[in-house]
Amino acid sequence: MSEQGGGQRVLDPMGQDSARQALSDVRHEVSKAVVGQDATVTGMLIALLSQGHVLLEGVPGVAKTLLVRALSAALNLDTKRVQFTPDLMPGDVTGSLVYDSHTSEFTFREGPVFTNLLLADEINRTPPKTQASLLEAMEERQVSVDGVSRPLPSPFLVAATQNPVEYEGTYPLPEAQLDRFLLKLTMPLPERRDEFEVIRRHAAGFDPRDLAAAGVRPVADAGDLERARHAVTGVAVEPEIIGYIVDLVRATRAAPSFLLGVSPRGATALLNTSRSWAWLSGRSFVTPDDVKALALPCLRHRVALQPEAQMDGVRVDDVLGSILASVPVPR
Repeated sequence: MSEQGGGQRVLDPMGQDSARQALSDVRHEVSKAVVGQDATVTGMLIALLSQGHVLLEGVPGVAKTLLVRALSAALNLDTKRVQFTPDLMPGDVTGSLVYDSHTSEFTFREGPVFTNLLLADEINRTPPKTQASLLEAMEERQVSVDGVSRPLPSPFLVAATQNPVEYEGTYPLPEAQLDRFLLKLTMPLPERRDEFEVIRRHAAGFDPRDLAAAGVRPVADAGDLERARHAVTGVAVEPEIIGYIVDLVRATRAAPSFLLGVSPRGATALLNTSRSWAWLSGRSFVTPDDVKALALPCLRHRVALQPEAQMDGVRVDDVLGSILASVPVPR
């Protein structure tokens, strides 16, 4: 609803207000199961609005799996989980042809990628061939087997997790494949008050396998997401904001600590996610603060440190923070 002169109420033709409220309610529902990860939940919603995928990084036990399950429950979407292992084959993810002895024909059996929210757990523990099959499905939003293309459901989001402390026996994603992820979200260990609340809930009988008992209920659906995506395309971006985004990504290419800077794809990603965040915040235009808010999650996985900088213990986020502080902000 919106107001015209004289106080008359009229229907919002695009359903923007109801869609925005529904997505705001999603964050509240997820918080019934996941404590202290509001920024990550918001990042996942931004990825859904921007039709991108997310790389989740955090030590074991910070509720990565629970977050994806709770998000799918609040959005009334289908979700599946794949544990990536060294012996996982591409067909185990995308699906494969199976011989039916009754019909003497091969039929396609869908893999877990045919879902709305796919949790790709420890994606760096599977060989490059299997990684590539998932990344192809992410990019094309379809699976091709035996010359036949099969579209994936919509919406479709992959949340791929990585453990930041165990690299033995892993297959790190190359920079070109990391660049395919819209956002890299870090899930930190909780603050004391949040960890206290987690333990208190478990002491009171909280079961992470039973989200319904925790009170998590569907408050939005694919239709709300579709209306929201359409509304995001109408968010205005002034030339000064575009120039600011360009200056930021170009500064990463000139930073002495970086071996690899952000590509134009990264600049486009920063534009799209800034628009989504502006819309979620109730604005019809992008501000420099929107760009700053998404700069780290949008750019941190698209750069590579110089070997000397790595040896000196330089952190990517610190370098990006220095760039954000040094690039002039449009007035």
